[in-house]
Amino acid sequence: MIFASFEFLFLFLPIFFAIYFLTPARYRNWSILLLSWAFYAWWRVDFLGLLVAVTVFTFTMARLIDRTPAGTTKNRLLAFGLTVILGVLAYFKYANFGVQTYNDAVTALGLAPTPWSEIILPIGLSFYVLQSVSYLVDVWRGTVPVSRNFVAYAAYKAIFSQLIAGPIVRYAEIEDDLKNRVHTLEKFGLGARRFMIGFCMKVLIADTISPMVDSVYALPNPSMADAWAGAIGYTLQLFFDFAGYSAMAIGLAQMCAFRFPENFNNPYLAGNIQEFWQRWHMTLSRFLRDYLYISLGGNRGGPVRTYVNLLLTMVIGGFWHGANWTFILWGFWHGGWLAIHRAWRGAGNGPMPYVIGNMLLMLAVIVGWVAFRAHDVHNAFAMYGAMFLPGSLHISDALAWQVTPDQWWCMLIAVVLVYLPLLGHRLPFLRPVPEMPVAWRYVWAIGPLAGFVLGMILLYSRAAVPFLYFQF
Repeated sequence: MIFASFEFLFLFLPIFFAIYFLTPARYRNWSILLLSWAFYAWWRVDFLGLLVAVTVFTFTMARLIDRTPAGTTKNRLLAFGLTVILGVLAYFKYANFGVQTYNDAVTALGLAPTPWSEIILPIGLSFYVLQSVSYLVDVWRGTVPVSRNFVAYAAYKAIFSQLIAGPIVRYAEIEDDLKNRVHTLEKFGLGARRFMIGFCMKVLIADTISPMVDSVYALPNPSMADAWAGAIGYTLQLFFDFAGYSAMAIGLAQMCAFRFPENFNNPYLAGNIQEFWQRWHMTLSRFLRDYLYISLGGNRGGPVRTYVNLLLTMVIGGFWHGANWTFILWGFWHGGWLAIHRAWRGAGNGPMPYVIGNMLLMLAVIVGWVAFRAHDVHNAFAMYGAMFLPGSLHISDALAWQVTPDQWWCMLIAVVLVYLPLLGHRLPFLRPVPEMPVAWRYVWAIGPLAGFVLGMILLYSRAAVPFLYFQF
């Protein structure tokens, strides 16, 4: 059950809000918890037990860490807790990759491979494990008070809107809302509007571009035009898919009076690679900075150590996305550019002119997304070869018949939407609501609803497409 589906919109969501708002205020965390567990069980009932087990274990370990005086024992408790939590992630997410890599190596040596049955990755595991890591470390550091209410903590872990693909919400960010939140019609309305905007980003744009991108990456010999169309298409698809999911998650939370952190801030408008990572998947970027980069030493060990830490952080962040060499390649790519950017600025160079900086950034991002999207390293380098080696500047017949005009138009509209914010207050619909002309206020209010209705029509005419980050 995904947000952009009739089951969610006309079955789960009405039932959730009916039960939630009919429940007395003091028991609403129970409603969130039980209904979110039911939402998760819709995917796989057996994996609900893993979510509950991780929740109970993290809650218990945090209580033990909190009541233990600072010292060796407290550090060992943290190490044990992190080892178990990350061990669960490693087993389900990387065991297949590890065994396959081992089998490939021994097969190349003429030895018999190890028999192995594929392990299924529980949906959302990567995200709720990161939540557990941040909570244990924050309690150990003393930067967040430990929760003594299991229902409130379990509800935080299970809130269905962010359970599967984020944003990565830290306990401290909604601790007060778990204890006492004020529901108003305005919050509910603004949350519904935000949800509809995210729905439009997903259904109208990302899902329309998706078939063209899939077709390009399935071509055995794409032309130069094919490869660039697929690379740019995926760059747009991924943004509108994931940013759309985040907007829907934030909107659903706001309808329940929770304030979730923002996850995207016009990342494709950044002027350099560092700024890009301050704007893209911001909750993950902050997690990598606060719990990995700083723990590795950050920028405290001199320039060379700083570059190594940046590279390691991005490689680990890439591998977190999936057990594939393509993600490691993607991590090296971004880590390398972050190190180069830091060296450039460290040498006393000022920022590049915005247009040049943005063009170079987007070239780096588009090239990086190719590895991120590719099925394997061979597929990635086939795309790179088509993109950068002399080839046909025309769309191949193998692709042309699979692509419809609406997909090209959608890509063009997506590019325009990405760069519209650069015009800022020059456009009436980008001004704060009190500063908008009266007619544009109606557009601001009605526009998302009209887009939502159109999205529902499209959803009826084609199968629902899972969110891209569900696979991570």
